[in-house]
Amino acid sequence: MIDVKWLRGDTEGCAKELARKRFALDVSRYRELEDARKRLDVETQELQAARNRASRRIGDLVREGLSVEEAKAQAGREIADINARLDALAQENDALHAALNAFLSAIPNPPAPEVPEGEGEEQNLEVLRWGTPRELGFVALDHVALGERRAAMDFDAAAKLTGARFVVLRGELARLHRAIAQFMLDLHTREHGYEEVYVPYMVNTASAYGTGQLPKFAEDLFRLDGDQGYYLIPTAEVPVTNLARDAILDNAALLPVRMVSQTPCFRSEAGSYGRDQRGMIRQHQFEKVELVQLVRPEDSDAALEELTGHAEAVLQRLDLPYRKVLLCGGDMGFASRKTYDLEVWLPGQGRYREISSCSNMGDFQARRMLARFRNPATGKPELLHTLNGSGLAVGRTMIAVLENGQQADGSVVLPPALRPFMRGEERILAPG
Repeated sequence: MIDVKWLRGDTEGCAKELARKRFALDVSRYRELEDARKRLDVETQELQAARNRASRRIGDLVREGLSVEEAKAQAGREIADINARLDALAQENDALHAALNAFLSAIPNPPAPEVPEGEGEEQNLEVLRWGTPRELGFVALDHVALGERRAAMDFDAAAKLTGARFVVLRGELARLHRAIAQFMLDLHTREHGYEEVYVPYMVNTASAYGTGQLPKFAEDLFRLDGDQGYYLIPTAEVPVTNLARDAILDNAALLPVRMVSQTPCFRSEAGSYGRDQRGMIRQHQFEKVELVQLVRPEDSDAALEELTGHAEAVLQRLDLPYRKVLLCGGDMGFASRKTYDLEVWLPGQGRYREISSCSNMGDFQARRMLARFRNPATGKPELLHTLNGSGLAVGRTMIAVLENGQQADGSVVLPPALRPFMRGEERILAPG
């Protein structure tokens, strides 16, 4: 949630910053809602004061000659009239606050000052490139052609079981998929200091609202039938970050909190019709190892660099060429104030493709969730800053391993870092 104090105090300045994210703040509508809120607040306070005066008038009426019973009856009629007007105002106030909350909930997180200007991915800023794409010496196959050679990657079977944008992995690829996730978890827990957490794959409405998926992106989620209001998670960011919802971390010395979780992710891909229909790049169900950090506000900029470095370490250990890109304002996610994308080189496509997105959300999610820590200097609760990033997407990492490790005969040489998780095997999908 955007800082309402900032929005009230500098509406035009806020609108200018939001425009950098291709969001047009309806200033007139906001002022209309805000003026109505102020009016209702004033009217409510005036009526409450009038009710208090009416209660105190009983003594005055008695002194003016009325009996106690007559004084109470007269004051009671006046109070009843005031209460009826207060009840009507309360209903109007509830409707107004619902409209105001809906308005505020749709406002994205403004970008950080250092985020480059731009409308889309063409204006993103490349920060670095790591590794050099290997000269294969033969025509590169994509992951689909490599996987289908041994029927280890079966999209037809998945379509029979469920539908489009799903896959069945068999044998060596099923094992490779599991090995990649295990490698990532071990790296992040043993070397990067993350606590592994296992979380539900379904969340309630409050959790989806807390991290910014609801209400704006409801069509991108899979909602379960029934009255419970459960949603399948689009990423582990949602349940893991919400562990801090409606809580105050009293011991600030425990910050930063670093958590990692491997989960399936479920996305409707409502706005991606026709994009990446071939293969595993864009699916309704995929696995991801997610990194989440909860930090002090003054530490969040450095934490983003650290978290992104942890995701980069996976690619470096697997010797996968990649580039790091700072997203421009127009290409950033709803809840992020600054985002780095990591894009891995895929020989089968002859280009870099996103494999991780690492974001600093500032206090935007924490304000929606009421996720706080107690500042030892003041003794008062303050909003945490939240960060998250893929460390990495398992399926896309497998794609990169297959395409970058492919040999002329269609087999794939595995990175040495993965071999201990693959029973020591150096090569998979060997012909014959």
